[in-house]
Amino acid sequence: MKRITSLCAAAALSSLVPLLGFAQTKGDPNAGKISYSKQCVGCHGMTGKGDGPAAAALNPKPKDHTDGKIMNSVSDKDLFAIIKGGGASVKKSPIMPAAGKALTDQDISNVVAYIRSLAKPPYKPGK
Repeated sequence: MKRITSLCAAAALSSLVPLLGFAQTKGDPNAGKISYSKQCVGCHGMTGKGDGPAAAALNPKPKDHTDGKIMNSVSDKDLFAIIKGGGASVKKSPIMPAAGKALTDQDISNVVAYIRSLAKPPYKPGK
């Protein structure tokens, strides 16, 4: 009986491990807004329209994160890579700086979730 209880407990725990791992990597848009306001608004602006104070001097201009037609065509994985490694790391604009030293992977996932909350029409995963 003791062995059966131990096996059941082990099975229950092993079934939770993947869920716990997923919870740690899923982004929180509210936390992402804080990181975005510190790292991204200079170029992308407070509302994500690509109209931050530095945007006027940049060529190419920063992406408008509210434009769902553009933003919804970019995967979460690609957004994560762009933010972490900068534009040049993914053959995009070299002006986009890497945030991987300033932000943790969880922070970056949070920023991705926040960016997703800005797009109109809203992002629908799997489409």
